Amino acid sequence: MIVDVHAHLTDEQFDADRSEIAEGLKQNGVKWIITNGYDRKSCFLAVILAGWYKNIYAAVGMHPESAGDYDAVFEDNLKEYCANEKVLAIGEIGLDYHYDTNPPRKTQRETFVKQLILAEKLDKPVIVHSRDAAQDTFDILRDNMPSRGAVLHSFSQSEEMTKRYLELNVMFSFSGVVTFKNASNVKLSAGLIPPERILTETDCPYMAPEPFRGKRCCPAYAANTAAVLSEIKGIDYAEFCELTVANAERFFKVIPKEEKKKKGGRFWGV
Repeated sequence: MIVDVHAHLTDEQFDADRSEIAEGLKQNGVKWIITNGYDRKSCFLAVILAGWYKNIYAAVGMHPESAGDYDAVFEDNLKEYCANEKVLAIGEIGLDYHYDTNPPRKTQRETFVKQLILAEKLDKPVIVHSRDAAQDTFDILRDNMPSRGAVLHSFSQSEEMTKRYLELNVMFSFSGVVTFKNASNVKLSAGLIPPERILTETDCPYMAPEPFRGKRCCPAYAANTAAVLSEIKGIDYAEFCELTVANAERFFKVIPKEEKKKKGGRFWGV
């Protein structure tokens, strides 16, 4: 089985069959997923969805494209959400300079730092979005890294930046981008990363891997990404899947069902 540490199952593209996908995760080889919030509405819905299904968890945060909406009220919402044990991380947060319009870069950086500081206070890791902002993202993480660390979502940085990030307390999460024929740079970067620091994701409904590129992405497609990564790392596919599941459960402190039962108490695991 595989895990998807970065999905957007609250997206409207899943309105017609969300429950079918959620209920069929394990039948489709997905042990559990994290559905990520990115603004007020999606964070609220992510927490609700995580409450409905045992194998769905949530991450909550303000995406850089909505950085100007971050305020004290939303920060209080994040504190409330993170008191729920099904909320595993602050995310997705970060920087996005791709369009270079609104919100201003300064606002994005300020909102990013505020959420990193909050993650430290709440003892949560962060899930980081970075597009066309490699250096600023690195600098801010280097100076404000929460104790629980960070996941670099849909990682696609250069080999040089990969080597620098390896010095920080980060995990590297790969989406379907690594399967693309023109993604040789992503494959080269993946080759530099120790297997114990690799995670799998889909970023669904976006970033569908080959051979589904251009179609709506689903959590089960994380298997296609895992297949390419296992080839890059020279690891048997089944072994690689077990490894990345273990990586995710260790990093996010998700306790498998059998271990939870041994410890006793209410079960919220998978």
